[in-house]
Amino acid sequence: MDRSRPQSTELRRLLDERTADLQRVKAEYDNYRKQVRRDRLAVREIATENVLRALLPVLDAVEGARRQEAMTPGLKAVADVLETQLGSLGLRTFGEEDEPFDPQWHEAVTHAVSPDADRLTCTEILSPGYRVGDRLLRAARVTVTGPPPPGGSEGEQRTGEALGGGDHRDRGDRRP
Repeated sequence: MDRSRPQSTELRRLLDERTADLQRVKAEYDNYRKQVRRDRLAVREIATENVLRALLPVLDAVEGARRQEAMTPGLKAVADVLETQLGSLGLRTFGEEDEPFDPQWHEAVTHAVSPDADRLTCTEILSPGYRVGDRLLRAARVTVTGPPPPGGSEGEQRTGEALGGGDHRDRGDRRP
């Protein structure tokens, strides 16, 4: 009987080792599944952003047509469906007159000086900005009005680069 006790201890040790191995493999597999799920979601988001970014010129053309003349009922229906479907994919527009200028979300095309202004303000939206969630697809192109610089002239006009405007394609993680 003395012999059964060491054998039982050895079996217990082997069982514990195999159980620990099985738990480790299961944890690795669970982590792998979670990583694959995250990767699939990231690929889906990137693909959606790429499609939406490619369709921005179509939205610009629709907006240009609206500004030029009244749209025919057929074209208006197509434009409405397009905007609704893109909205269902998460596309949001931003940029409104009289909102504070934010160089992270606005591209200043021109700058006007006003002695009445106390801060930089978007006074005209030349083209709206677009985002998906918190990711910027395109900055809003705006005309900005602000206070005169200390010691500067009041009638001055500048381009957007001096105000932080410019290429915003790398700013996909900023919020308006």
